[in-house]
Amino acid sequence: MAPTSNLPVTAPLPRPAGVPGWAAPADGAATGDAPLTPAWALAALGVLSCAALAAACWVAGHVHADVPLQIAARFLHLAALVVGLGSVLAVDWFAVLWMLGRRRPAEVLRTARTLQAPIWLGLGGLVVTGLFLRPDLESPLTGVKLGLVLAITLNGLYAHRLGQHLDRCGGGRVPRRLRVRSGVAAAVSQLGWWGAGLIGFLNSHS
Repeated sequence: MAPTSNLPVTAPLPRPAGVPGWAAPADGAATGDAPLTPAWALAALGVLSCAALAAACWVAGHVHADVPLQIAARFLHLAALVVGLGSVLAVDWFAVLWMLGRRRPAEVLRTARTLQAPIWLGLGGLVVTGLFLRPDLESPLTGVKLGLVLAITLNGLYAHRLGQHLDRCGGGRVPRRLRVRSGVAAAVSQLGWWGAGLIGFLNSHS
């Protein structure tokens, strides 16, 4: 008979009932060996994002919403901004703490995985509700805002790839180049979200 070990067996913590895996990844889940998302898939998503934003601009120029619909769309637009920006702030705050040595990369990745759904829902909500706000597509500020929204989207896809590289580092040392790229991605994210929100505020009071 094989000898039994006296070491305690650590069972994985159970996930709360009713919470899907993408919303609450299990602590200590071994994902470091997961394959990277193919570059062509990320590139295809980037092209689709550009096409979707262009289509949204075309639709916005042909939608004539009445006042009650505009009021509802403005409220939902603000709600989408709060959800998306709030989630991004939480992820980037954990990233700053990691840069300062106060958090482990695994904690940042766990937070990012948990909040990725509200981030993308917030971004999508901004685009959809913006269709009914009668944006002035000839305004330079509106053009800048659309550029920031596109930058946020493409940066999100880039951050997804960076997260996979960080995951492969496990608990070991993260290369300096990867740390710098992560910091740049976080800065672009913050500038994009705050810039788009500020321009939206200026347009609503012009």
